[in-house]
Amino acid sequence: MNSLKTVIRLHKLQLDEKRRVLAELQTLADRLKSEIERLKEEIAHEQQTAREDFSVSFTYSNFAQAALERGRRLGESLAQVEAQIAVATDEMAEAFQELKRFELAEEERLKREREKQKRKESLMLDETALVGFRRRQQEDEAANG
Repeated sequence: MNSLKTVIRLHKLQLDEKRRVLAELQTLADRLKSEIERLKEEIAHEQQTAREDFSVSFTYSNFAQAALERGRRLGESLAQVEAQIAVATDEMAEAFQELKRFELAEEERLKREREKQKRKESLMLDETALVGFRRRQQEDEAANG
């Protein structure tokens, strides 16, 4: 049953693609988290600088507003990516389950095929043994008879 092998191969490719998409989304989420952390560090540094140098404190409010807006946008982007990660994770799990279903069906088919082959071999051996037994029996009858 070649078609089942083809279906399994197709599902493996689809699963690999879903894994790749998920990995890309997780990488993007990690980058966004890093950007958020860097922005927090930058804000803390600018706050410290504004406390230490009075002349810098005049420009701090503009920086703070821009930084807060950037942080808000990064947070929204991160939330969107995390939602996409949840969807991609579910899709990957479904693809994995579908692949496993086909792989188990193929294993079961191969198992039945092996059992059928064993039965054929057993019948052939039984037939060979029976022919040999009959031949010996006829030879014994001919020798005794």
